[in-house]
Amino acid sequence: MSQPHPTAVKPEPPVKDASINRPPPPPPSHAPTPQPPRVAVLTDLNVEPLDSDRQSTSFITGSRVINDENSQDKMSLMGNAEIMDTEASQLKRLGKFRSRNSKAEYPPDFNGADIDADQNGQGASTSREEKVSSLKTGLVHVARKMPKNVHAHFVLGLMYQRMGQPQKAILAYEKAAEILLRSEEEIDRPELLSLVQIHHAQCILLESLENCTSDKEIEPQELDEICSKLRESMKSDVRQASVWNTLGLMLLRTGRLQCAISVFSSLLDIVPNNLDCLGNLGIAYLQGGNLELSEKCFQDLVLKEQNHPAALINYAALLLCRYGSVVAGAGANADGRTSADQVAAANVAKECLLAAAKADPRAAHIWTNLANAYYLTGDHRTSGKCLEKAGKLEPSCLATRYAVGVHRIRDAERSQNPNEQLTWAGNEMASILREGDSVLIEPPVAWAGLAMVHKAQHEIAAGFDIEQNELLEVKERATYSLNQAIGEDPDDAVQWHQLGLHCLSTQQFKTSQTYLKAAVARRKESFYGWSNLGISLQLLEESSQAEEVYKHALSLATSKQGHTIFSNLGNFYRQLRKYECAKAMFAKSLELQPGYAPAYNNLGLVFVAEARWAEAKFCFNKAIETDPFLDAAKSNMIKAATMCKSDTGLASCISD
Repeated sequence: MSQPHPTAVKPEPPVKDASINRPPPPPPSHAPTPQPPRVAVLTDLNVEPLDSDRQSTSFITGSRVINDENSQDKMSLMGNAEIMDTEASQLKRLGKFRSRNSKAEYPPDFNGADIDADQNGQGASTSREEKVSSLKTGLVHVARKMPKNVHAHFVLGLMYQRMGQPQKAILAYEKAAEILLRSEEEIDRPELLSLVQIHHAQCILLESLENCTSDKEIEPQELDEICSKLRESMKSDVRQASVWNTLGLMLLRTGRLQCAISVFSSLLDIVPNNLDCLGNLGIAYLQGGNLELSEKCFQDLVLKEQNHPAALINYAALLLCRYGSVVAGAGANADGRTSADQVAAANVAKECLLAAAKADPRAAHIWTNLANAYYLTGDHRTSGKCLEKAGKLEPSCLATRYAVGVHRIRDAERSQNPNEQLTWAGNEMASILREGDSVLIEPPVAWAGLAMVHKAQHEIAAGFDIEQNELLEVKERATYSLNQAIGEDPDDAVQWHQLGLHCLSTQQFKTSQTYLKAAVARRKESFYGWSNLGISLQLLEESSQAEEVYKHALSLATSKQGHTIFSNLGNFYRQLRKYECAKAMFAKSLELQPGYAPAYNNLGLVFVAEARWAEAKFCFNKAIETDPFLDAAKSNMIKAATMCKSDTGLASCISD
């Protein structure tokens, strides 16, 4: 089976070049018995449309990083990014922020002290409530009797903070800071003032988090206030950087990406050599899809501390994400030069992960990412062994099980009898959905994994003569799982794109157009989404719109991505019998990507249309030489030879 490639050319019914990298529903119970392939006829290049996003392989753990759209083809390359926070003691100092909210307000009558009993959340034991109430009453009493007792106000604030009542804690911290800011010599405690200011800012943050949804950024004014407190506290005590780093992590883990970046950046302006903060800023950029800034952070970190395990892991994850998001398969290969950057990046990632594994050999996520690195270099056997080791270290880890499922799908692509591998992969993906805690997994990713299996099963089944009802059942399973993934996250352009590709492969062109339009509406800069929309419009014979969409896709693509779109556009002109325009497009595709097999195949079809048999034979041979798995080129070669032999005057042109 073939792997996906960045943008596909127009698929046509007669010849199917199956590729298997996409999302999937429950594991297949029936696998079709392989039968001889159908007789091929002369057609366009029939590789699957762009599947560069079909694998949403971001891992399914809370600490892992997910990168945007290429997540489809980002074969779980990001793995579990290491959050760099070495100050466990500081975390303890911050307390455990519970979700209980109290509507009782801090009375304004006396220095922020409140003698009303706290109304703790339901479920807390009576004895604990009594102890907390007694402790608070005592602290309030001390604060009233000794209004200059900074520690009484500070500890009272800590107690409220631990109880999840940031509004009350803010008032207590403000009173403590007010006392410490007085010019009296006996209360000149800069370190304590720094600590009070830190907790004060944290409570402002907590109060903001309570008042907005999980994906809503903090208001600019509130963020400025937090950063202002940060700078004030750092001026008085630079040792508090680790606590501010923790504050940034709180923002990052609750979805306030831009706020987290602001806090980490502000902290680095003051202490540029804080390695934990630098690493976390890299993670924040990676989560936001800014791979260049993320790479810069991780490179700086590795240069400053070459043996930092988390830095090595995150830098490797970034490389795998950036350079391994699109992996060429049948119909997308070119000469060795095209994958040089990928191979170099994969080798660097591999060395980083081997060093990290040496430092911490029992970390399963390191072995999972190492498996991805080996896979990119073509060492499938070692990749499988790394996953086996990860599975033994953490057999119940959902991220590892997901990676194992993806690996089985990859194995099925190279297997002569893929049904068993796909059954195992389907069982693995389905078990994640059955057993996984919704807090620990990402349902859209889990459903995408299951859809990957079902799409692979459908592609295989479509290549054999099986009962129509069986083929329909496999198709419906794939459609169902893709719809489930969309239902979990309707704003995910990746899954809309996958569903559009599935409809293209099942010749539901009008439906495909609807889904692909939904995908590009959600991700307007997706060049491959626009390119595949062009294919859909072309198949519906909406020529003017198709040409416009192809050109828009070209405007979004880089020089390393445009060759696939030029090949598609060449196919478009060939079908309109504009052969000179078509040849110009294929020439441009081969200029950008020398040895691009689909372009050679499609150029051969132009020469067939012009009855230039020798040139057609050369192009088909070149396509097969470059990519032996490109069955469409083999089929077209046979058909062209037959057509040529029918003309006795030109029969010698194809004789060996």
